[in-house]
Amino acid sequence: MDILAEQPPPFQVGVLLIDGFPLMSYASVVEPLRAANLLDGRPLYRVRNIPAAGASATSSGGAVLAANDRIGRDTDLDLLLVVAGGDPASFRDERVFSWLRHLSRRGVRLGGVSGGPVILASAGLMTDRRMAVHWEHAAALAEISPSLLVERSLYVIDRDRVTCAGGTASMDLMHALIAEHHGTNFARLVSDWFLHTEIRPSGGPQRAGRIERYGTTNRAILDAVEAMENHVADPLGLDQLARLSDVSARQLNRLFREKLGRTTMTFYRDLRLEKARNLLMNSPLHLTEIALATGFANSAHFSKAHSKRYGKPPSTLRK
Repeated sequence: MDILAEQPPPFQVGVLLIDGFPLMSYASVVEPLRAANLLDGRPLYRVRNIPAAGASATSSGGAVLAANDRIGRDTDLDLLLVVAGGDPASFRDERVFSWLRHLSRRGVRLGGVSGGPVILASAGLMTDRRMAVHWEHAAALAEISPSLLVERSLYVIDRDRVTCAGGTASMDLMHALIAEHHGTNFARLVSDWFLHTEIRPSGGPQRAGRIERYGTTNRAILDAVEAMENHVADPLGLDQLARLSDVSARQLNRLFREKLGRTTMTFYRDLRLEKARNLLMNSPLHLTEIALATGFANSAHFSKAHSKRYGKPPSTLRK
């Protein structure tokens, strides 16, 4: 039997580089993927540099990166990340916008780093999606659309969109993505390679750490909660959470009951309801849109869960 033939193909990551991009953000995206390949001994990831300007892209510090792929190519990307800095709101290349929309229609996961989320929003690709952006560009997003769901977070993973504030937060994002693909233990090996031992949650410094919030240092619980926070709109099953936490489903449930007083999936539902209540009070989205953004099948499902948890329907928060 050919063992090599059984190995899955590399996960294809495109990095769309806008001239003036921050080099630290770019390096913090691609270096963890390189290290993952090195540590595993096989090509888990393939990175493609795609300059928006053509043959090369120039960083804010003057570094020049050559292209190894191009816009418009009918490529087999699994994820495309837009990396931008400077004044991304002034970027108005319809050719780029059209290509991004084409990739979205094909089901390619799209993301933005630093100012990259602004470009995704300008292309009309962040409607009804929670998002993060570097604080420097938050005002530009408000001008594009006041209804955008901008969070003061290091990064946000919302279904088919991945957005990140940039800088060193990009390493926290890549840790989450590598853990999603290959488990938390391997992701920690990659982070340790860069002495990135203090991995921050997506909520970042605006929120207390998970240990303080939930009163536990149990690694399996913390890993499961991280996975839950990264999959609000597309909830994972108990078996998936257990796999990401490197314990059995039965053991994970036992730990949640002992440490947090709830089953794993009850905790998960309550976490999504808290996110939904925040959207109810701080966004103009309709109930159905909020339901879908927080992993409920429809507004009726959401209303029933909300009423059971809080004793009143979600519509009362809008009055």
